[in-house]
Amino acid sequence: MRRGTFRDDTVDYVAVGATHAPDLMHYPPERSVPAENSWRLGSGEDRFRSAGEALLSWTAQRAAGLTIEDVRPAAGPAYSGVSFDADGNPIAPSTREVEQRFDADGVPFVGPGMTLHLRGRVSGMRADAELRVISVTEERRRIGFVLGTVGGSVVSGEELFEIEWRDDDEVWFTVRAFDAPNALLYRMFRTLVKRRRKELFARYLRAISPLYATPL
Repeated sequence: MRRGTFRDDTVDYVAVGATHAPDLMHYPPERSVPAENSWRLGSGEDRFRSAGEALLSWTAQRAAGLTIEDVRPAAGPAYSGVSFDADGNPIAPSTREVEQRFDADGVPFVGPGMTLHLRGRVSGMRADAELRVISVTEERRRIGFVLGTVGGSVVSGEELFEIEWRDDDEVWFTVRAFDAPNALLYRMFRTLVKRRRKELFARYLRAISPLYATPL
């Protein structure tokens, strides 16, 4: 079991870790637009493990048409063994070291405190942002991580990606996020933030789910 988080004040938003809160959709950070969706991926431990491995090797982002560049490990110590209470508050920190894994191309798997550059296009607009991995979860029935914006994006905020193997044997993929518009166009037309998020969610699902079919 592994839970890790990285404490750093270089992200460009205040509510760090807010995507862990179960009431995010009702009480989002000020001036932000929350979003959440869950999709059933199948059932069984094999499906859970394969989806989790794909998630931690950046499959959701890459297969969504986004390019991962300049992946760098944490500049300071990460804290593993962290868990979260029912309100999303971090508890029980420790400083236990976590072994770094790499994919076939030598790119590091998701790790707490890691920074990366993300490029691509979403809803016709350029995506070009510096991101930090806020936390990583690897448990017997839950695998996931949180990405937060450091700067340069048309929005600022956070995304949570999580694979859960539930007690009824079903495997679910959840994405939860909040976005505060930075670009002038997004500040003027906040519906564009929702449209951007809807497109991203569809891309992530297509990347992770073997059951996904593009709606007609």
